[in-house]
Order: sequence, then structure tokens, then C-alpha cells
Amino acid sequence: MSNQSSKRSTGVWLMWALGALMGIIGAAIAIGGGWLVSLGGSLYFLLMGLAMIISAVLIIKIKPAGAWLYALAFVLSVIWAVWDAGLNFWPLFSRLFMFGVLAFLTALAYPFLKLRAGHDGRKTASYSLAGLLAIALLAGFGYTFVPAPIISASEDIPVKPVAPGSEQKNWEHWGNTTHGDRFAALDQINKSNVNQLEVAWIAHTGDIPLSNGSGAEDQNTPLQVGDKLFVCTAYGKVLALNADDGKQLWAFDPKAEAPNWQRCRGLGYFANSEAQPTPSAAAQGDAQPSAAAAEAASQPAAASGETPDQHPTGAAEATPPAAAASQPQTPASNINAAAPAICERRLFLPTIDARLIAINADTGEACADFGDNGVVDLKVGMGEVKPGYYQQTSTPLVAGNVVVVGGRVADNFSTGEPPGVVRAYDVHSGELVWAWDPGNPAVTKLPPEGMTYTRGTPNVWSAMAYDAKLNLVYLPTGNATPDFFGGERTALDDKYSSSVVAVDASTGKVRWHFQTTHHDLWDFDLPSQPLLYDLPDGKGGTTPVLVQTSKQGMIFMLNRETGEPVAKVENREVPQGNTPGERYSKTQPFSVGMPNIGNETLKESDMWGATPLDQLLCRIEFKGMRHEGVFTPPGLDRSLQFPGSLGGMNWGSVSVDPNNAIMFVNDMRLGLANYLVPRSQVPSGASGIEMGMVPMDGTPYGAVRERFLSPLGIPCQKPPFGTMSAVDLKTGKIAWQVPVGTVKDTGPMGIKMHMPMEIGMPTLGASLSTQSGLLFFAGTQDYYLRAFDTANGKEIWKARLPVGSQSGPMTYVSPKTGKQYIIISAGGARQSPDRGDYVIAYALPDQK
Repeated sequence: MSNQSSKRSTGVWLMWALGALMGIIGAAIAIGGGWLVSLGGSLYFLLMGLAMIISAVLIIKIKPAGAWLYALAFVLSVIWAVWDAGLNFWPLFSRLFMFGVLAFLTALAYPFLKLRAGHDGRKTASYSLAGLLAIALLAGFGYTFVPAPIISASEDIPVKPVAPGSEQKNWEHWGNTTHGDRFAALDQINKSNVNQLEVAWIAHTGDIPLSNGSGAEDQNTPLQVGDKLFVCTAYGKVLALNADDGKQLWAFDPKAEAPNWQRCRGLGYFANSEAQPTPSAAAQGDAQPSAAAAEAASQPAAASGETPDQHPTGAAEATPPAAAASQPQTPASNINAAAPAICERRLFLPTIDARLIAINADTGEACADFGDNGVVDLKVGMGEVKPGYYQQTSTPLVAGNVVVVGGRVADNFSTGEPPGVVRAYDVHSGELVWAWDPGNPAVTKLPPEGMTYTRGTPNVWSAMAYDAKLNLVYLPTGNATPDFFGGERTALDDKYSSSVVAVDASTGKVRWHFQTTHHDLWDFDLPSQPLLYDLPDGKGGTTPVLVQTSKQGMIFMLNRETGEPVAKVENREVPQGNTPGERYSKTQPFSVGMPNIGNETLKESDMWGATPLDQLLCRIEFKGMRHEGVFTPPGLDRSLQFPGSLGGMNWGSVSVDPNNAIMFVNDMRLGLANYLVPRSQVPSGASGIEMGMVPMDGTPYGAVRERFLSPLGIPCQKPPFGTMSAVDLKTGKIAWQVPVGTVKDTGPMGIKMHMPMEIGMPTLGASLSTQSGLLFFAGTQDYYLRAFDTANGKEIWKARLPVGSQSGPMTYVSPKTGKQYIIISAGGARQSPDRGDYVIAYALPDQK
């Protein structure tokens, strides 16, 4: 009897615990549901919360009716979830998994409730139901790890072998070519052997981008010429590495400093037409190292060499002990002591403190014949430039005999910030050849004495493209500062803002321009390098097109000779705002002839969360904001911008399979809550760079940007949050689309989940397409380099990286060994505290 009494007592306590759990959750849902109803939202959460509270009370009182009521509420929840979200997995998982767990526990409790009520307590039916629920829950949880396409491929994409003699020789530009195609005509590494890839070597740059709030990020795509690999770090150090083993040949340090936004996405490269790359001593098999290598070898090992404390978890998977060579470091180059010899092959380094430096690609010394001992000061003609207000972050464009630079301008601090001028310099002398000042087209070189280029004008911070045949440089422009109030902007500011501007490469004169956002109030500046492609016209000829991706999730296809749309663009009426002092464009361009990616107008049922609780909070936040689609104008009230100013598509740009006219696009889907703040309420010292309060001095308002996240730090709209899409350029349709990235190395509130759930995370970085039908990409929140099958988007290989990467993969074949390498720079994923200084090469194993 004592044992039986003890079991009953334990059972009662378990019923009370179940009831308390259900009651607490139900109360939270009922309170939040009532709030949501008051905002005009769904009635479901209020009703479900009340049903759970009543069920909880009955279960605590040991009444079987409590189980029956919850069972009914759960069945109705399943019906509601399908009605509200359709048959999409992630929305259903969010709505039902937690309630399913409670249903499982209630099914287990039901026999005890019946027995205590004096009824037959047989357990078979109840436990069978619990078993079915357990199977469903396990299946649902297991499916979170299964990669599933969003859009499945409907037909195969053929692979065309590389014709003998047409193999790629070098990777000389950030996008491989000035057309920005990121395509390599190489097929040694292919679908049949990519799973055999292994680490060939690892180099360390010695420059770890610190995640201390300063904005330092490793976003570099290396260049390769002959047997040398050229890398730049977030702080502007340049290294030449041997292409076969990663050993350092020379290093150049510009000693650049900036308070924020430190990065170097790429270098420019120019060689005199008759010049041939000088092989390194290692490539020549010379027993005596070159002078630069000898000096490097005499130095101690890099201070940033790997230690147990610096080695992130999992790095051993990518770093066999024999693979990582000790990397000697040369002393910082002395720019003022540049060698007098002419540089036959030169690199162009854009610095974070607004200089353009020419470096001898063979020796690592500054080119004395360029500018002032190798340096051009880009602040000349700009007026006052405060530290961090103007700098170079993207690659310079080498277009024939000129090197063209734009510049990043610090958004949203004030009107009258540094000019958005674009300038071209002679690649040999550094002499200014032309300038394009968006605010004063009459100024074509330096401004008149005592004047500056027009301040606060639209700038070009992203990478540019160049068509040698047409002699045109294509500039993707931003908007005039500040971003979210345009009442002070001039007619020329509005004319060239957020546009593709085609200028003559010899003179800088505008040939044509096409605007993608009129009177931009959203920071929808064009973030990516235009793709130049010759599109088959179906009649045996081709049309020279330019394809431009945008932050608003649209893709524009233009004739790059004339600027006229090739894919249809419609000017549609858009919502109008009512902010005093502002003006609004009545219409905006919508690219309807090409796919729109991740920019749908959100509704309440699109809200998401890891559980119904945080989904409910996201619904409440959504209903408390104004959202009228992609061009919802900012105002004094709280509004939702989706996509946010981070994208959509961003600076990683696109890659292409030219043989099949397929373009590969990665995106992120992050919304922003925006609102303007009257000047009197803007606190002194407001200086949010990406998020938070920005002052916008010189206007009547400051502005606030906040990420649209749940309390757990998860995007509030349904997954995926980042995808890879294959776009058929001939039809303007998506050939396939897959989610990219898992929560293995991130999670709620920044806590790593260590589970590779295939949810699709925000992406940032460039991709690489090869002629063997492979697409390489590493710009995810988890720490992997992946290879996808370009025919269908299936992941067919991945390698664990020591830290995340925002860099673009690139590839080359060694002229010495004939081996193809895949290179990735890994310095850390965006928003990740794990940082490193890795350059990693992958190759197929040697044949035995």
C-alpha cells in the first residue's frame, strides 16, 4: 500500500508540473494574443492561450477533461497552421512543434488522469497515440537537417568540356575578368572527383580582423598571376604567396589606419603588354632564394602563428599538421624608400585611409614612378575628410591604361560629407586622367583652386565593370548622404543616385545612365559589380547585356551599349509618405522581366519564430509597424523595410556559367524597422554605423534602424534567410533555388547550436563558377566552403573551415605543377566573434 501511495503521489506531482507548464505557456500566449488582437491581428493566439489555461487548471485538478480540451485545441491548431501557412515545412514547424511536445506529454498523462477520476486507466490507446506523436515529432525535428530546394531544377544543365588551349591562365581581377563573371574555364576539379579535395596548404597573413566593433572584416578575393598569389588583409597589408605551397615571397604594409570599416575586398593588377610574370625562386627550382624571400626567411616566425588558444574548435579538420607551413614575415615596406626601377607588373592597393598605392608585383616595393613614390592621395580635391568618413573598401578597376577608383563615404552623419567623385589615374604615372563629379559634370579633373568636388554627392563604393570593346566603365552608384531624408538633395543628386552610370573609359564623360531607385530614401544604393555578358539572341547572334543586382531584391538587365532595358522594367506607383520637408517619387522601377528574390510584401502570416511564443512577439511587432512593400517610405512612425538596406543582394555580386547563360545569385533576407526622429530628440553623439540612431546633421531629423529580429535574435519573417539561386538569363526565370547555411555556428542570442539545421542563413560574399559544373561558395554564417552542382543546386562537397568566411573563392592551375587549386580566405563570418588569418588551398591528392 505504501508503494502504491507513493506512485500516486508522484503521479499527482507530475500532473501538477504538466499543468503548471501548460498554464504558464498558455498565460503568456493569451496575454500576447490579446495584445495582437488589439492591433488587428489574428485571434488564434488568444483562443489557444485561453484553451491552454483552462486545460492546465483541469489537469492540475486531475480531470481527464483537461487532456481532452488540449487535444481538441491541438487538432484545431494543426488545421489553423495549415490554413495560415500552407504546407511549408519551417512555418509549420514553428507553429506546431512546441504544442506537439505538450500533446505528447498530455497523451502520456491521460491514463493517470482517468484512473484518478475512477475510470478505466488502460494505457494502450493513449500510449499508442503518444508513440505516434513521438514519431511525428522526431520526424519533424529530423527533417530540419535535410536540405530541401525552394525551387527544384526542371531540366539538366549540361557541362561543356574545356577546349584545349582555352584553359584559364590567370585570375587577374577581383571578378576574374573586368566583366565580373567569376567564371573559371577549368575542369580538373569536377563533379566526379570534388569529394576527394583536401587541404594542400595553409598560409597565415598575420592580420586577424578584430571583432571589436570597429568593423574590420576579411572580405578579400586573392589574385593569381603565374606562380604568385596576391592577398590583401582587412588592414591593407599585401602578401605575395607561392602558388604551390603558400610560402610567403614578400609583404607590403601601407601602415594604414581608420576608426572603422577596415577591409580590402581586392587588388587591381596591370602588366605592360610585353611583360611576363617573373617566376619566384621556388618555381624556378633555384637553390638561392630571391632577395625578398631571403629577407623574409631571415625574419622570425609571424607573431600570429597558431597557438592552442587561437585555434578555433574544428580547425584541425581543415589543417593537417603537415599542411600548414611556417609563414615568415618581411618588415613593413617603407613607401618613401621605393625602388627606382620601373614596375613592369604592378598591383594597386586601395587603403582604408584613402590612398591608392602601386606595388611592384615581383618585389613588393612601392613603384616610384607612380604618384609620389608610389602613392596617390585620394583626399586631394575632397575638402575636409575626417577619419573614417572617406576610404577605399572595394577593388580598384584597371581599365586599359587607367585605374579607376570610387570610395566609401560614411552614410548618415550629415549632409555635405566627402564627395562621391569617381577618378581615373594613369596606371604608369599616377597622373589624374579624368574625374566624374556627379554634382558638377563640368569638373573633369581637379576642381578649380579654392574649390572642391561637390560634397555629399552619390558615390561608388562597390566594384565597377569595364567593357574594352565599347571602352565603357560601368559605375554602380549609391545615394547622396544622408540616406533616409532627401529633402536637401539637388536635382543632380537625384539624377545619378542609385543608378548604373556608363562613362567613357578615356574621358569619364557619361554615355548613359539607368536609375534603379528614384529619390532613394532606403539606402538602396547599388552594391554589386555589374555583370557584363553577351546574351544569345536565338538568331545566331548575341546582345551585349549588363546585369545588375540590387539591395531591393531586383535584377535589372540592360543593353550595356545603350542603357535600354533588355528585360522588361515597369514604373509602378508606390506608397507616398507625409514627412514634413520631404518629397517622394510617385513611381519606382520594377524589374518584371527578371526574377525578384526575397522581396515579397510581408503579411502577418509570414512571421516566424523558433517557438509560437517568439513568433507571437514578432506578429505583435509586425502589426505595430507600417509595411506597404519594398518601397515603404520612412516616416516619423515605425515602418518595416524589407529587404533592409543590407539586402537583398549585396557586394558579393554574381557568378555565371557563360556556356549555358546561367547566373548564380546569393542573397540575404533581413528586414529593418526604420523611423525618423525630430532633430530636438536626437541625442548628442549619435553615431550608429549600421544599426541604431544616426544623426543626419543638416536635416530636420535623425533616423533609427533596428534589425527585425525576435527576442531570441532570429529574423522575424519565415525562412529561408539566405539562398543561392540559379537564374536563366535567356528566359528570365529561376532555374533552381536552395537555402544556404545552417545554425551550426550560430543560434538564438548568438549561442552556437552546433546542429547543422538546413534553414538557410544570410549570405555575404562572392561565389565561383567553374566549367566543370561546380559552384563554390563560403559566405555563410557557418564555417564551410561548399561546392554545389550547377545543374540542380545540390551540395556535393563541403570542407570545414577553422573560422567563417566572407571572401570569394577563386581557382587557378599552377604553371609549374599543372595542379588546380581552390583558394579561400577565412577571417571570420559577419557577426561572429571567431576570427582568423587563414588563406587555405584545396587540391586533389597526388596520383600514386
